[in-house]
Amino acid sequence: MDSKYFPSLFSPVRIGGIEIKNRVVFPAMHLNYTPDGRVTDQMTAFYESRARGGAGLIIVGGCTVDKVGGGHFMVRLDTDDFVPGMSALTKTLHSHGVKVFAQLYHAGRYVTSWMIEGETPVSASPVPSKLTNETPRALTVDEIRRVQQAYADAALRAKRAGMDGIEILASAGYLICQFLSPLTNRRTDDYGGTSENRMRFGIEVYRKVREAVGDGLAIIMRLSGSDFVRGSNTIGETVEFARALDRAGIDGFNVTGGWHETHVPQLTFSVPEGAFSYLAMKVRQAVRVPVIASNRINDPTIAEKFINDGWADMVVMGRALIADPMFPEKARKGETHDINYCIACNQGCFDNIFNGLPAGCLVNPIVGKEHEIKITRAKKAKTVAVIGAGPAGLEAAVTLARRGHKVSVYEKEEWIGGQFNLASAVPDKEGFYDLLLYYAHQLEHHGVRLYLGKPVSKSGVSKLRADEVVVATGAAPLIPAGIEGLREGIEDGSVELAWDILSDEFAGTTQDIVIIGGGAVGCDVALYLSQGGTMNEKTARFLLENDAEDPLLVQQLLKQSTRKITILEMLDKIGRDIGRSTRWPIMQQLKRRGVRMYANTKVTKIEEGKVYAENNGQTQAFDAGMIVLAAGVTPHNPFSKTKDRRIHVIGDALAPAKALDAIRQGFELALTI
Repeated sequence: MDSKYFPSLFSPVRIGGIEIKNRVVFPAMHLNYTPDGRVTDQMTAFYESRARGGAGLIIVGGCTVDKVGGGHFMVRLDTDDFVPGMSALTKTLHSHGVKVFAQLYHAGRYVTSWMIEGETPVSASPVPSKLTNETPRALTVDEIRRVQQAYADAALRAKRAGMDGIEILASAGYLICQFLSPLTNRRTDDYGGTSENRMRFGIEVYRKVREAVGDGLAIIMRLSGSDFVRGSNTIGETVEFARALDRAGIDGFNVTGGWHETHVPQLTFSVPEGAFSYLAMKVRQAVRVPVIASNRINDPTIAEKFINDGWADMVVMGRALIADPMFPEKARKGETHDINYCIACNQGCFDNIFNGLPAGCLVNPIVGKEHEIKITRAKKAKTVAVIGAGPAGLEAAVTLARRGHKVSVYEKEEWIGGQFNLASAVPDKEGFYDLLLYYAHQLEHHGVRLYLGKPVSKSGVSKLRADEVVVATGAAPLIPAGIEGLREGIEDGSVELAWDILSDEFAGTTQDIVIIGGGAVGCDVALYLSQGGTMNEKTARFLLENDAEDPLLVQQLLKQSTRKITILEMLDKIGRDIGRSTRWPIMQQLKRRGVRMYANTKVTKIEEGKVYAENNGQTQAFDAGMIVLAAGVTPHNPFSKTKDRRIHVIGDALAPAKALDAIRQGFELALTI
């Protein structure tokens, strides 16, 4: 199935003896859809949706190879009991022309004892894990052989299930990485010491797997291109390992970024698209087999370029296909304007997983519910008015229109999006605006009438002549009580609202800036304002390319802002409402920029040039050439006291919540009308 738009991306490729119809790979991702390790209807429907959408290769997993390798909630291949379910899944996916691999998973020291019913995690050496705060025990040589055999046995089960290949997981800091790294491998036997000895475990795992499945199945290995952990392996050691596996006969590599312990963000919006593909390129230059590039490849144009430039033979599109399962087919046909792009927010996918919840998606609320929900035509078409074109209202309008209703949207501003327009002003969050462009296209495509600059009053609802009314009027900035001088400051302009800062291009000086409120919005404003006090990227590149300046000085000027910014937060934690997978990179970036952050600090008074706050019973004065209020939001619902039964309230107009919840509410309401 070729494509005149992206001919390389949609050309066939061979891994070992397996021909794959295109270069798009959906990677192994833990989804929390398998509470007892067995394939479920939820998992099958999720994967089938991606197969139907045109992916060339789907890698299922990680699949645990033994009891201590991962929790019972992981997809399991550690006994024969799990073969029938995997076989049924494979048969379903094969019916859509996709090839299916199983990823063999052993987490080693990244497993917690509670996940394996109180047993002690194992590793190359008893080096404490910063991820789990537990210390594993070292595997004996006999145990090493048993673990290697467990990989082989799991691979044989995948073969019996009809799968086309195996991916051996040697990335993210899991067991094979723990043998490879001098940080976690302190053995003095044949499996430790020299790089050759540290590579031995992983190479022997490959050979055991090959011996078990023969030449009929393709075998690849997923590598950490660079661990991005100080003192651990870099791309040089990874290339050496890949060459050794290439000589041993492996069929390919899937190259990703660093460990879970890395200080370098791997998946958040601050990571440029395709940022780590250079690692795949370095491996590809060193081996004779196909190489897959990974991490934030979210655009078919970028994917096509990587393949054409020889950086990779295939590309992983994980969250891209969560956001839009039909991504490959839309790209193949050149319908890129219709792709619902991942915005790297992590709210529905990784944040859910880290909180023990099933994977979802902010931009695609049906994720994880493909087995339960089908968007069907309504039995009776209605006229529906949606008041407010923020994310909740937009999702409701599009879904209602898809179901056959006649929908009109009324927005008081001159453009759709609500708070998403503010979010898109923050450095690296431009993806939020891409989502608005997608919604704008969907409104037009589905015949939704859009009235911009058209506020609807309480008395004006009756004039809409609608069968149903959806109120999605969003929120307004919260003005907290108890701060002396705050309201006066807002009135005379000495206190700025965070929303106003993000709505307009800020051109301030290096004055002292105090931000009242350290939640997500307060942190966003701090990042936005601090960026203005750093060197721009174009200048930095010029200086580095021409060897004009000390790289360390350029790095410092890129990171550190000349603006003196202080965040004051009354709760015990800055960024409490930011998701687990994105909070730490944001905190890291704020610290690099020199932003001072005070938790447990309650602002009590504002006067000219000063902000007074209490911490542990002590009052402190902060110089403030500029004061920004980011104290949260309150629902804005002009229709709150109406008894009109046609009215349905969603999103922040109902109660302040994350965008993930607002969009889900809009979607779910639309299914009931």
